[in-house]
Amino acid sequence: MKYFWNIIFTILLFSCNNNLSDKKLTKQSQPKHYLTVLGTAQDGGYPHIGCQKICCANYYNGTNKRKSVVSLGLVDLENNQKWLFDATPDMHTQLAELEKNHLKNKKVIDGVFLTHAHIGHYTGLMYFGREALGKKNINIFAMPKMKKYLTKNGPWSQLISLENIKLQPLQHDSIIILNNKLTVTPFFVPHRDEFSETVGYKIKGSKKSALFIPDIDKWQKWKRNIIDEVKKVDYAFVDATFLNQKEVKRAMTEVPHPFIEETIKLFQNQTFTTKNKVIFIHFNHTNPVLQENSEVRTEIEKLGFRFASEGQNYGL
Repeated sequence: MKYFWNIIFTILLFSCNNNLSDKKLTKQSQPKHYLTVLGTAQDGGYPHIGCQKICCANYYNGTNKRKSVVSLGLVDLENNQKWLFDATPDMHTQLAELEKNHLKNKKVIDGVFLTHAHIGHYTGLMYFGREALGKKNINIFAMPKMKKYLTKNGPWSQLISLENIKLQPLQHDSIIILNNKLTVTPFFVPHRDEFSETVGYKIKGSKKSALFIPDIDKWQKWKRNIIDEVKKVDYAFVDATFLNQKEVKRAMTEVPHPFIEETIKLFQNQTFTTKNKVIFIHFNHTNPVLQENSEVRTEIEKLGFRFASEGQNYGL
């Protein structure tokens, strides 16, 4: 921890003009293609079930707002299309947010891209079933093991047999062309793959591109170099589940993630511009950076790193 705070106070803390603004865009400045943040919390959401700690008490006493489970929306105003990244337990309200504040078209969603089979990333598919929406042939993009898992196990298999959803196959590093302006590319990342493989996504528009890696075990376990990958894009939404090793009283080997402190150390010798591309997301309820006015969050932002917040838009 001492090393972490040395980083905070010894690196230059001045900022420069930021052309990757994460402020809400006005209708006049809003690009035709963009990502919007629909959720930032870890799978269990915020407030968290069974939590009696101050972190969740801050929601119940009105200090902090509720946080939806991590998800991105991809909006194309030019072609009147919209997609979702991950089907979270909060998907019903996230789809409503997309429709109300971004784009209303003839479809509830043009497609959903799944990352893996942990509860915060696919269980929202239940809302497409006969007990809820009950529509037909909603496109669900899934990797081979994820596709097999949904096909072989109920209640998800019923969504397929009733044709509520239509599975669209994905392959590692195979580009999906959404239209003449947007592409999506899945890539493997190491994670706890009990039921499916895990992927991140590269989302590319005509002007800018983004990485979306909400879950990964550790950066050093990945076959790719995260610094190199961040430098290739304009935005990198990356796993920031925990601040450090001491955050929760359980074996961290059971739930491995790159600590924010580890990511900061990894990028310590990179330029401010490179750090500014890193946008932390997927916060556990215990993570102090989830409290938006926390001192630790402010100090990390001074280094150049950013934090995803619901309602932020990023032009592509």
